[in-house]
Amino acid sequence: MNSNDKFFENQVLGHPAGLFVLFFTEMWERFSYYGMRAILVIFLTGAIIGDNPGWGWDTSAALSLLGTYALFVYLTPLLGGWLADNKIGYRMAVVIGALLMTLGHASMAIETPTFLYIGIFFLIIGNGFFKPNMTSIISKMYTGRDEKKDGAYNIFYMGVNAGAFIGIMLCGYVGEKIGWSYGFGLAGVFMLLGMLQFYFAQPLFGNIGDKPQKETKAKQKIEVTDEKRNPFISIDYILVGIFVISAMIFIINDPLSKMEGINVLNFTIFGMADSLFFALLAAISFILLLIIRIPRYVKVERDRMIAFAIFCLFTVFFWAAFEQAAGSLPIYTRDFTNRLLEGNAATTFKFIDLLITIVPLGIITYVLISLFRKTYQRIPFSNVILGTSFVIVWGIVIFKIYNEFQSGSTEVPVTWFAILNSLFIIIFAPLFTKWWDSKYNPPASVKYALGLIVMAIGFGLLAFATRNIPLGAESAKLSMAWLVLAYLFHTLGELCLSPMGLSYLSKLIPARMVAFMFGIYYLSIAIGNKMAHYIGGDIEKITEESGLSFFFLIFTIVPVGLGIVSLLLHPLLKKLMHGVK
Repeated sequence: MNSNDKFFENQVLGHPAGLFVLFFTEMWERFSYYGMRAILVIFLTGAIIGDNPGWGWDTSAALSLLGTYALFVYLTPLLGGWLADNKIGYRMAVVIGALLMTLGHASMAIETPTFLYIGIFFLIIGNGFFKPNMTSIISKMYTGRDEKKDGAYNIFYMGVNAGAFIGIMLCGYVGEKIGWSYGFGLAGVFMLLGMLQFYFAQPLFGNIGDKPQKETKAKQKIEVTDEKRNPFISIDYILVGIFVISAMIFIINDPLSKMEGINVLNFTIFGMADSLFFALLAAISFILLLIIRIPRYVKVERDRMIAFAIFCLFTVFFWAAFEQAAGSLPIYTRDFTNRLLEGNAATTFKFIDLLITIVPLGIITYVLISLFRKTYQRIPFSNVILGTSFVIVWGIVIFKIYNEFQSGSTEVPVTWFAILNSLFIIIFAPLFTKWWDSKYNPPASVKYALGLIVMAIGFGLLAFATRNIPLGAESAKLSMAWLVLAYLFHTLGELCLSPMGLSYLSKLIPARMVAFMFGIYYLSIAIGNKMAHYIGGDIEKITEESGLSFFFLIFTIVPVGLGIVSLLLHPLLKKLMHGVK
């Protein structure tokens, strides 16, 4: 008998009740993360006067801060995962992470620069503890039940998208319409409730995720033997040192110089500003490390790692374009989109908004009730907290709907458009799953090409829409339809490419090297996020010098070019993958 069979005794929708505790815990964390992120840039760059004043930061400063935050969000899980694996256990890591993120959101609600920086620091560290360990608990829970694991992860990631959807909708609405500090505070409230709900549901998990026991000497000996297959040599350590030092100088200097005018190294090298020079030095040293290290593996492993490294390169540029959704696109939405609707247009929007708000929330509430029925006696306090969370959500939703229907006109919030990504994922993900499971499942190079090119179409539409905006224009009144279409194509591109990274990591990389290449994969996403906001921070400068259309053309032409490269590399990549589909 499988030792995990007891988890399947109390099932909700065919899966263990514990999965749905994780579902809601992750949902509230994503609620907090995306809700805060949705309002951060428009708050920082907002006018310092008015009914709901912002801080009046330069766009480059705001996006530099966002880029550094996003970069660390993808790097700290590497350390948090290691600590959970070896020291504190998965469940304790989740609780610590959630508590730190609660403190982070609370600090940001105070609305002073000092507390903003403290809050972001706590969010980064807390994310490192939280992010990698939720999926680890699921993996342990489904040990010996591999046939159920895919369905479990699908349910879990629906929680991710549900949290993003509700968080952007509610934190965005409250932040824009009522006050920024209330939006940041709301993110913290639900992070705290999510942590308490998870903490008091511990009886459902038995010993899964407990503090790990010491490994046996035999296992340690096997790991040491495996590691000696390709030990680090002096040149590897030198390149790692150059990479880490150069990257840290760039990461520290870029936001400080733009936010506070503080230059850690205030000089110019080869005509480049110091930040950019050290970013390029870090990139070169890292590429050299891969070039020197990967060929030392045996042929098949070497070839597959080269293939995966190429996919990681495409991943960098994909996220560098896609993540404009968190930085430059909200600014475009605020300044260049006609969001004021009247008459029939306003009424139609209100009913559409009502529909896409109530239906997903109603479905999630049904899942909540199903969980109550199975677990109320075992984890009553956890369920009370979860129920209270939903009472608050429904209260805010009813307040929002009532206010919107009281006025004849409506101004669509800037943050409303950001929910489209989660909405389109929920709609189209099942179709893509069927496609990948069919005989028409395309090879890796085609999926990466589709992801890049389809996403680029979204930016191409924005480039076309903004073609007549004069140089240096600070505002315009373009149709919202362009944004809706852009988010649609961005999401379709994401569905083609984003899930592929971890999938091919598991297929191409031997088990003993997964941790190393997992770090490289996350590093590629982190670099893409930082690059996105480093370039996006120049939206006003590029608009003034070359036009807004040119800004969007950058994110059209480059991904299309890389998509074509991916297609051309298909024969080589097929050969390098040695039969992996």
